[in-house]
Amino acid sequence: MRLKEYILTRKNNTVLEQLVGDSKALDRALAGEELSYNDGIELMNYDNLHLLGAVADITRKKLVGNTVTFAASYYMNYTNVCAASCQMCAFYRKEGADDAYTLTPQEIEQRVRIAKQLGATEVHIVGGFHPKLPLEYYENMMRTIKKSHPELNIKALTAAEIYYLSKLTKNSTKEILSRLKDAGLDSMPGGGAELFHPDIRGKIVRGKCTGQQWLDVIEEAHNMNIKSNVTMLYGHIEKPEHIVDHLIKIRELQKKTHGLITLIPLKFSLDNTELEQDHLVNHECSSVYDLRIIALSRLMLANVLNNISVYWVAYGKKLAQVALSNGGSDLVGTAFSEEIYKAAGKSTSSSVEELATMVHEIGRVPAQRNTHFKILKKF
Repeated sequence: MRLKEYILTRKNNTVLEQLVGDSKALDRALAGEELSYNDGIELMNYDNLHLLGAVADITRKKLVGNTVTFAASYYMNYTNVCAASCQMCAFYRKEGADDAYTLTPQEIEQRVRIAKQLGATEVHIVGGFHPKLPLEYYENMMRTIKKSHPELNIKALTAAEIYYLSKLTKNSTKEILSRLKDAGLDSMPGGGAELFHPDIRGKIVRGKCTGQQWLDVIEEAHNMNIKSNVTMLYGHIEKPEHIVDHLIKIRELQKKTHGLITLIPLKFSLDNTELEQDHLVNHECSSVYDLRIIALSRLMLANVLNNISVYWVAYGKKLAQVALSNGGSDLVGTAFSEEIYKAAGKSTSSSVEELATMVHEIGRVPAQRNTHFKILKKF
């Protein structure tokens, strides 16, 4: 179905007929065609957000129906000590700071045990680039968790952390991944991707791998059957071309490996970051921009990736509900003990029942999933 046909067959659609045909990119998206870089730029600047969101929502429904998924997930940060000092981060601390910490494998297991009692099916483990932790620390962490909780999915360490570990320990990234997989690593989170384009990446991260290095590590992981999420940090100082470039690179990676589970667009949270302190960003991006990003993500990745996640922790629950009607199909998870957004002033925890209620309120079907999007329970 083309855009004109869609609008003319919807009797209650509020879009005026004079808008028909004003966007070749939306016309192509509705027909299921792959969008080009120029299409993406057009949609980043397209002024009819309602129509953009409607086409994204139609695409979502074709791919995944009316089910909205979420996981019971425990977020655990093993350390906040970090050799990097990213301009967009409020979480990191330097070694020796009063509020710096590093958990032992035993302390980690105790927290995971509590999380399992809360119903968690996965444990999401990330931290900083600790300059003194050996590879054995991470291996012991995973073995300790797996020994006591073999059924839990260990989703741990971003590609950026793997790259840093390879430099710190003088091992290849492939060797790092292989040893961690042997120790119990099941999957990887999508953090550290930020934005891949070199023109923007150096302005929002410092001391972290390049975008291409992130992609290379994740490709290696996928080739070892370690699947992963992928993120995109937006709402700071980026331009439309940086967003579109990021989405196309995700799409090309997925064509090669089929190892990505979901895209999680991450809204930049301003408080306590260097970008705020330097007055480079004075306010968080608008809700209109949030919805544009979700819709564009859906349309740019429609032919390769079914799942577009709405991170309610960053949006708040009301805006998250709207985003689910603009192409989103997943709420990520319960985010028990999420610390990174908490450091930037966000409320960060919910129950599966609360997430199910959010979904029911917009007339969709809530479902708890596992890490790999297998449905465990419908509500």
